[in-house]
Amino acid sequence: MAEQTPTQRKAAATKAAATRARNQRSATAKRAASTRKRTTTATQRSAAGKQSAATRKRNEASQSAQTTQTEAKRTAKSGLRTVQAGAVAGKFTVETVAVQAQRAALIPVGAALVARDNVIEAVKPYTSVDKAEKELSRLRRDVSRDLTKFERRGATASTRVKREVKRTRTRVERELRERRNQVASLV
Repeated sequence: MAEQTPTQRKAAATKAAATRARNQRSATAKRAASTRKRTTTATQRSAAGKQSAATRKRNEASQSAQTTQTEAKRTAKSGLRTVQAGAVAGKFTVETVAVQAQRAALIPVGAALVARDNVIEAVKPYTSVDKAEKELSRLRRDVSRDLTKFERRGATASTRVKREVKRTRTRVERELRERRNQVASLV
């Protein structure tokens, strides 16, 4: 640590003395306040509190009014800019609204037509007896083909599992024989 100059030592001593004096005054003031009688009555203190509350309320109201006024000016300017931009782009805005309204009307119509087309496609094979019989025979063939496919796949899986079990059994038997032979050779 650097050594202090005489001027610095004197300044530090003066500051310390001032702090001690301030602390002593504070302690003395606290003792005096605890023993001193109050000079104001409860009514006076209540009135002072009410007056302070009223002042705070007035200040808050004034601040709130200023804030509201500022926001109103800002909103008015923003509205003016919006109106000016709308006047420039008014044609496009009207066209946009018209397109959106047209879309709102056309979407349900299109959905209904798609649903109608789907129903017609679903019913078309059954419009006559010949077509219905042909469609039913096609469905039978499809079901039969699918069942055969599932059966083949099940048989393949079953065969695979049987092979795996047989391999495992053979491996276990081989290991058992080898261990039995090792034990027999030790005895």
